[in-house]
Amino acid sequence: MEKLSVVIITFNEERNIERCLKSVSKIADEIIVLDSYSTDATEKICKKYDVIFRQHKFDGHIQQKNRAVELATNNFVFSLDADEAPNETLISEISTIKENFEYDAYQFNRLTNYCGKWIKHSGWYPDKKLRIWNKNKGKWGGENPHDQVVMEKGTTLSYLKGDLLHYSYYSIHQHIAQINSFTEIGAAEAFKKGKNSNLAIIITKGIWKFIRDYFINLGILDGYYGFVICSLSAYATFIKYLKLRELIKNSK
Repeated sequence: MEKLSVVIITFNEERNIERCLKSVSKIADEIIVLDSYSTDATEKICKKYDVIFRQHKFDGHIQQKNRAVELATNNFVFSLDADEAPNETLISEISTIKENFEYDAYQFNRLTNYCGKWIKHSGWYPDKKLRIWNKNKGKWGGENPHDQVVMEKGTTLSYLKGDLLHYSYYSIHQHIAQINSFTEIGAAEAFKKGKNSNLAIIITKGIWKFIRDYFINLGILDGYYGFVICSLSAYATFIKYLKLRELIKNSK
């Protein structure tokens, strides 16, 4: 059986981290937690378990996640956020592939819990994530804060059954607060890449985001919280391009 390193980044995750650690206990040969100097009980909870706990200043999701992967001593890694946990079906699948990693990378669906409700549509499911891979053939990339694992050309990929459970937001207030933070990061990244924003872009992208998620991606079937999610997702798109427009104006 080959070994698997589970890597997790944290910052003030006392509400989530214990669930995450327990969920991977059967499949992890080592667990590495890279913390961004939490001020809550995150460190205390982690040290109750057999984990390698390290700390480093946060300088971006991509940078921090790659730093955590580099700490792994095994070739294959399973990268998790503290608010995620594999369900029993996915755990069984991972146990099976550990007998022989035939592929370079593995992906599976992520199922999100929003304010106590599992969201099956709204552009949130199926949310395919590549989270298990040979660290020598891929790394975190993409654009902050929406990072993704980027594999080298020619690598092989397989799909696993089961879901990665994502306990995202416990309140609408928490969601709105994160929108403000993420749109700040997203606008700055878009500005660095020279992306444009004007009134037409701001309006049309926000409207299209709601139409796509609520009607085309069937957010309407997720009930009240489907409407909330699709509305706030459209709002986040609107705010991101609004902030990008401000950055462009201020740079001139």
